[in-house]
Amino acid sequence: MTTEPVDPEDLKLVTLARSARARNGAAEGAAVRDETGRTYVATTVSLTSLRLTALQASIAAAVSSGAGRLEAAAVVTEAGESDPAEGELLAELAGPSGLRMLRADPTGAVRAVDNWGESGSGPAVRRQD
Repeated sequence: MTTEPVDPEDLKLVTLARSARARNGAAEGAAVRDETGRTYVATTVSLTSLRLTALQASIAAAVSSGAGRLEAAAVVTEAGESDPAEGELLAELAGPSGLRMLRADPTGAVRAVDNWGESGSGPAVRRQD
């Protein structure tokens, strides 16, 4: 578990992602916040013809609703590491201040915090305990 203090607004994303995951009985839940403070929540999509991670689905919802930049994201999952392709997605949508990405377990305990810079070169800071 990370020992770094986490912004209460980012913890709300963990709560939303956790609730969506539990409600749908999905493998993952995710929530993102755009530059205006709007939040978008989704769970894993696992259809025969379409597969999306919860993070991909929540980002798709944000972008299709007009979001241009994201401030923060949270994923609740039992999986240990994130998909590298999701990092590219986060880097593409990071605002001028970067983008915080929280990974939490199903209890809501934050396990890792990545701070993605706008440069797209990967996490500017990565903490994982």
